[in-house]
Amino acid sequence: MAGPLSHVRVLDLSRIMAAPWSAQILADLGAEVIKVERPGSGDDTRAWGPPFLKDAEGRDTAEAGYYLAVNRGKRSITVALDTPEGQQLIRQLAQRADILVENYKVGTLAKYGLDYDSLKVLNPRLIYCSVTGFGQSGPKASHAAYDFLIQAMGGLMSVTGERDNRPGGGPQKVGVPITDIMTGMYATISVLAALARRDHAAPAGGQLGEHIDIGMLDVQVGFLANQAMNYLVSGRVPQRSGNAHPNIQPQNVYPCRDGQLVIVVGNDSQFEKFCAAIGQPQLAQDERFASNPQRVRHLAELDPLIIAALARHDRAHWVDCLEAVGVSCGPINSVAEALAHPQVQHRGMLRQIPHPTAGSVPQVVSPMQFREAPLAFDRAPPLLGQHTEEILTELGYDAAGIAALRAAGAL
Repeated sequence: MAGPLSHVRVLDLSRIMAAPWSAQILADLGAEVIKVERPGSGDDTRAWGPPFLKDAEGRDTAEAGYYLAVNRGKRSITVALDTPEGQQLIRQLAQRADILVENYKVGTLAKYGLDYDSLKVLNPRLIYCSVTGFGQSGPKASHAAYDFLIQAMGGLMSVTGERDNRPGGGPQKVGVPITDIMTGMYATISVLAALARRDHAAPAGGQLGEHIDIGMLDVQVGFLANQAMNYLVSGRVPQRSGNAHPNIQPQNVYPCRDGQLVIVVGNDSQFEKFCAAIGQPQLAQDERFASNPQRVRHLAELDPLIIAALARHDRAHWVDCLEAVGVSCGPINSVAEALAHPQVQHRGMLRQIPHPTAGSVPQVVSPMQFREAPLAFDRAPPLLGQHTEEILTELGYDAAGIAALRAAGAL
């Protein structure tokens, strides 16, 4: 195995997006990840299509694109957690694991004797990460949640979208499940911090396991970032402003003669260069626009002047002019255009991985690049239960034992 976590074993008892995203990051980093799924149906996202991956004859397989985005690098075993035999299998797997990731409703796994307090008796070094909508405590702890709901509840949609007084105005969710993804990122950071503490901060022979409680609403509130702080220091509730940045200007989508261009001016020096490049050097000397706070206050006066200047030429002209003076700018690419961009292609972000039914499956791989411990992307998102017998054999089961588990309805 390649990657800096090639010595780590992960038991993934999660489904949908947030927690599986975390487990996929760990798999990308080289960890051995065993994904536990329900017999018969598996992870909910397997059916979240179309689109579905096509086989060699162009027919739909059972793997939806949504599932394929979150489960690279894992092995799949089917286990019925509501059977005594299935529960015992999870205990055996947990005894061998460094990390366990789960996203069941609060209290569910405790009914099966698979909660942290039960499993730490068997494996005191286990790092157990629980991912839920609202955390393990509080008035909504028992409630289910999805990314869309948390984007709404956590304030993100209130600052995303066009202003109410503009065409198309109103709250919008982000176009990818950003709260799920950020929850997975925070979960990953947390388990790696706990792993470092366990392996490097414990006394000799110490058993420093951990139970990590990650709530999606906590995560969403946590990454309101500058918008939350804007409110806390001013008392003014942030409003939607379309593509305009609330604190730094000019930063927006601007029309040119043949389309739209994103322009990002980050400081006063860049603004001066920007003004010169668009043939309006006097704007940088205007007291209304000379400093960033003034530009933010007088944006309604500044934007029409910029728009008038940009209307004289095509996007390609302005990209050449602005990039030449170090001002960030660029077109709004479609997903297809972004994946085909020469820089993205050069960085190897799009790969094809061998797949047992489709021949190969495309993957947008991890952006983390290590010089001394390079990452390998050679294990496709698994078929449902693809590795059940392989994993059970590693646990010491022979053919008769596996047959007995099947007969008991545990697999």
